[in-house]
Amino acid sequence: MYLACIINCPAIRAFGKHCRPLSNIMTGLTELSRNKSFGGWQTVFSHESKVLGCTMKCGVYLPPTENDTENLPVIYWLSGLTCSEANFIEKAGAQRYAAEHKVIIVNPDTSPRGLNIPGDSDSWDFGVAAGFYLNATQDPWKNNYKMYDYIIKELLDLVNSNFNTQAGNQSIMGHSMGGHGALVLSLKNPGLFKSVSAFAPICNPSICPWGIKAFSGYLGPKETGQWEEWDATELVKKYKGPPLELFIDQGLNDNFYPAQLNPKNLVEASKGAGVPVIFKERESYNHSYFYIASFIGEHIGYHAQHLK
Repeated sequence: MYLACIINCPAIRAFGKHCRPLSNIMTGLTELSRNKSFGGWQTVFSHESKVLGCTMKCGVYLPPTENDTENLPVIYWLSGLTCSEANFIEKAGAQRYAAEHKVIIVNPDTSPRGLNIPGDSDSWDFGVAAGFYLNATQDPWKNNYKMYDYIIKELLDLVNSNFNTQAGNQSIMGHSMGGHGALVLSLKNPGLFKSVSAFAPICNPSICPWGIKAFSGYLGPKETGQWEEWDATELVKKYKGPPLELFIDQGLNDNFYPAQLNPKNLVEASKGAGVPVIFKERESYNHSYFYIASFIGEHIGYHAQHLK
């Protein structure tokens, strides 16, 4: 429905009139799968990323609409450690709520893939599936591990060029490492996202084991690596921009809470900086997608209100 007809789209004949006129053809996306879901279409695309220097995948949920020309807002989802684009699509149950609120949901992969950089697959919390949504400055990562630039400078444009979006009317959310990414991207780009929310985010990576490992490898020593530029708890202290509310969601039976996540550090820093925070603590919920699926509807509804 929203898909711009592209030369390598296998669904062109099947969808015919729902594709944009050939004068609007955009190259660069290859459709890998398409499944009907809650009246819309859950799709997965691949493309060659100039920023990352590899083939990347992303999920795009296209909700049902009254006509094939309606422009819709977009919510970006960033996943956590060990995940690909598939986890959110298959486990979060977001399609139902995206269809209800008529929002497009885009969820990219969590790191570059297929580069075979020495050491990129040695551990589950660094390298492949652990890009941490920053721009690496250290060898051998700095040429490819630039997930921040990928999303801000490449993915947003790619989505707006190929789908019927309300350009500039977008929000962002994520989980764990992806919650960290959502917070950092929104705080570093005032006004770019209308709202931000995070499930069990890594809120203060400069002081937790996951963050220290990632920042040391990608950015170098804390003394010279400017870790504070990629730490939401530090970034919120100097936030200058349009009003922004942080929606932080935390399960209280999360085995990574508080040591890896430290949400209360971000809550206190936000209060000190005058940035409003919603902090919801969920009794008995853990770090899994069972937790995310339980509250994803609330988060999508929250963003939909900000995207009206």
